[in-house]
Amino acid sequence: MPSETPPTSPRTSAARRLLHQPLQAALAWRLVVAALLLQAWPAAAATLSAEEAGRHAGENATVCGTVASAHFARTARTAPTFLDLDQPYPDAIFTIVIFGRDRAKFGAPEKTLLRQRICVTGAISLYRGRPEMILDDPAQLRR
Repeated sequence: MPSETPPTSPRTSAARRLLHQPLQAALAWRLVVAALLLQAWPAAAATLSAEEAGRHAGENATVCGTVASAHFARTARTAPTFLDLDQPYPDAIFTIVIFGRDRAKFGAPEKTLLRQRICVTGAISLYRGRPEMILDDPAQLRR
């Protein structure tokens, strides 16, 4: 009668380890991929008023308000378009900036969005102490 190796012998445990290593490696790889995907997945952005936005610099959020003033600085180096929410320039409390390289994607926002209630989604930053958001994709803008 052939002798069987008992389940607890060193030979069996080595075989089990070899069988489980690829499974463990595959599981570890899946966990790493899942963690990376979750990190890259955009979190739901908070919805803020133009007035609240300044307290959330450095965060991604949706900011809503009425375009109180708008200006296309055609002759400036980066040809930006400025949309000021709720209060007109120079007293603007939140400014949306669309640089010239992206302007064609938005049409003529200084004309079409003036006095319109809009929401924009993206990173809130401070420029000279005032909150702003730079848009480069029309998907960031909702009327």
